Amino acid sequence: MTKQQFDKNHLTPIQFQVTQKDGTERPFENEFYNFFGEGIYVDIVSGEPLFHSKDKFESDCGWPSFTRPLYEENVTEHFDDSLGMRRTEVRSKKADSHLGHVFPDGPPPTGLRYCINSAALKFIAKDDLDDQGYENLLTTFDE
Repeated sequence: MTKQQFDKNHLTPIQFQVTQKDGTERPFENEFYNFFGEGIYVDIVSGEPLFHSKDKFESDCGWPSFTRPLYEENVTEHFDDSLGMRRTEVRSKKADSHLGHVFPDGPPPTGLRYCINSAALKFIAKDDLDDQGYENLLTTFDE
């Protein structure tokens, strides 16, 4: 779906821990929890488009939160009972990167809160979509 590809060998230690070892970064101490630029968020490993800035909201949980994925087919959901909790894990489909979890306590229109680790994401600003190979997503800002 995208021309740009990312390499696991160039991940920072926290990016590797989160995406490859199912880790979680510290709340409120990550790149995108309080960032609201206009653009898209892609998987740091594969570059597949995951979330849109128009679906991002402030949830006060300490991690970036979205009401829905940009394309449902780019994420997978899995039952997760680690840490003694019942949760739904979210992973990228192409790279199988651990992204975070989805919870049923979000705002309308979906009522969902995709709580995603910043370390699993790369932000592509709207003005850079064309240069980064995501020109086909420019129309999503008109919807």
